[in-house]
Amino acid sequence: MRDPLPQNGLVSVGSLLADQSSDEEVLRIFAELGFVTVSPKLIPLLRQAGKAARVSDITVLLEGETGTGKQVLAYAIHQLDQKRRSCPFITLHCSTINESLVESELFGHQRGAFSGAAIERRGLFQAAHGGTLFLDDVNDLPLPLQPKLLDVLQRGVVRAVGSDREMHVDVRILSACNRPLLPLVQQNRFRADLYHRLNVVKLNLPPLREHPHDLAALILEFSRRHSHVYSGIACIDPALVQYLIPQPFEGNVRELEHAVERMLFSKTKGSSLDLSDWMAQCGGAAGVSRDWIGEAADRLSSAMLERGMAYGKAMEEIEARVIENAVSERGQTRREIAARLQTSERTLYHKMRIHRARKNLSSVASECGESEAG
Repeated sequence: MRDPLPQNGLVSVGSLLADQSSDEEVLRIFAELGFVTVSPKLIPLLRQAGKAARVSDITVLLEGETGTGKQVLAYAIHQLDQKRRSCPFITLHCSTINESLVESELFGHQRGAFSGAAIERRGLFQAAHGGTLFLDDVNDLPLPLQPKLLDVLQRGVVRAVGSDREMHVDVRILSACNRPLLPLVQQNRFRADLYHRLNVVKLNLPPLREHPHDLAALILEFSRRHSHVYSGIACIDPALVQYLIPQPFEGNVRELEHAVERMLFSKTKGSSLDLSDWMAQCGGAAGVSRDWIGEAADRLSSAMLERGMAYGKAMEEIEARVIENAVSERGQTRREIAARLQTSERTLYHKMRIHRARKNLSSVASECGESEAG
């Protein structure tokens, strides 16, 4: 996470929270807090987050797939909350803690309250007093604990395990889930009253595949963050971005960041990241789901059998279409097209000549240069 915004940044923050800032300013402020995007699609989300930060005691529920940046956005909300930003931001990962220890973790315990409680220990609510408590994967919060959490939210007091004394706490609750909570409520796996208490403001974070034009900006940002591994990355090869756009990225932004870190670790020279760097960090494999290839092959084989098409003719057609689609974007060099297709310039040149009977393909081949790659 980033360091808190400097005090001289409060003017910009104030204008953001008052909804008076330009889109560019909104993007800049959240980028400074670690949430990087250039997508217009996410600007309404960021404005809502900024608005929620202004209302310091309101609860916010962040929904989105794993790795979409929920914790980063929660921290940004905390930093934009001028009442709480100088106080602790505490995270509890509800999915990773032993169910029998969650109550003690949240509310603390007295010495001797249970086996192994050798000393008195304060809970996360006390540790976050004045600041923010972020409940990650709140959908995994045990049912028996949910009414106790609801009571804290409603009355602002906690009672440590083994104690009969209540303690006032001033804590803002932000929570996140990697799947929608409402179906769990309908299945009686999450309390409806707690759901409504947590869900005063809901922010839905889209998966990376729905805003792929953020890829270049994110790769550059992660290259900067991990410059201790390999420094000097100044640009991203467009062919790499084009290759990554259709990938599913089931781990979303987190998956991309780890891949960039591996690329930097494998890199030995150069100031740009390209497709060869991506393939190197994958160990020569694409590193992404290939189920769509099998599905496409099934559809193609069925069509071939139904129409009695010869195998060789079908393969020629597929190859020609792939090359035609790859070269259809004007302004690309043959080297960029070859990188996108993961083949050599020489092979691409010969394939283009074979299929140049296609009118538009031959014209593009001429634009890319007719001299054979050496």
